[in-house]
Amino acid sequence: MIPGGGQPNMQQLLQQAQKMQQDLAAAQEELAHTEVDGQAGGGLVKATVTGSGELRALVIDPKAVDPETASIEETCETLADLIVAAVHAANENAQQLQQQKLGPLAQGLGGMPGLPF
Repeated sequence: MIPGGGQPNMQQLLQQAQKMQQDLAAAQEELAHTEVDGQAGGGLVKATVTGSGELRALVIDPKAVDPETASIEETCETLADLIVAAVHAANENAQQLQQQKLGPLAQGLGGMPGLPF
């Protein structure tokens, strides 16, 4: 029920819900094709993910591997840490992008009369 005792217009509610569903699908499609980056080690390792979080690319600068200053084991550990950090940073950027694209749509659900959001 809407304030004032009237009944919500079901046709209007269905149209609004359908439009929001279409907007959500369009935003999700855009996120799937948008790429964001994250980096670690001052840019020695860069990760690229889609807005939906799919890892697309990983670039390791050759300077990240210096066999004269560390053993192979230490180098592998350092690279693994840098890769994890770069992917984590890229995913954080993807989550921010998701909030920008999907947040207004979620808020729109609360503005539909007759729905308990």
